[in-house]
Amino acid sequence: MMMKNLSLSLKKINPLIQNNPLRFLFFVSSILKNYTMPVFTLQINGKEHKADVAADTPLLWVLRDHLGLVGTKYGCGIAQCGACTVHLDGNPVRSCTLPVSAIRTAKVTTIEGLSKNGDHPVQVAWDEVDVPQCGYCQAGQIMTAAALLKRTPKPTQQQIEDAMHGNLCRCGAYHRIREAIISASKKS
Repeated sequence: MMMKNLSLSLKKINPLIQNNPLRFLFFVSSILKNYTMPVFTLQINGKEHKADVAADTPLLWVLRDHLGLVGTKYGCGIAQCGACTVHLDGNPVRSCTLPVSAIRTAKVTTIEGLSKNGDHPVQVAWDEVDVPQCGYCQAGQIMTAAALLKRTPKPTQQQIEDAMHGNLCRCGAYHRIREAIISASKKS
């Protein structure tokens, strides 16, 4: 039905372009009026936010481009590097491939919402151990580590390896990341 209406509408365009460009613009705007995007109500970092975006827009772009929460980073766009990790109801997820429509009523926590003053045990340990080199992957690393410690307060080396294996660090700071997670587990 939509294609039929669209093809009928397109047949009207040619005379409009030839005769009156302003009329053409009015015509196009009247068509677009019927194709509005949904408005999503999201719970992010304990606050309600509205996002007027297409249903398939990845959460990462809603956070960064629409809400100004730029702590979550774009790394690969295919959920392979972990730079875009956020919490969805406390579980680490890759926001670069998660469509905003899939969130529904879940609570989203970004690096900005992990703690008010940057004093989450993982953030403190990261600072004490001096983990970051370039820092680009660190938000995703911290969010994954925080979720691990919430599930498993005293993880073994193997549990740390298993939880963190999908988070890539181009600088190779893996030994400091593990050291910080162990340190944070002693603070919790």
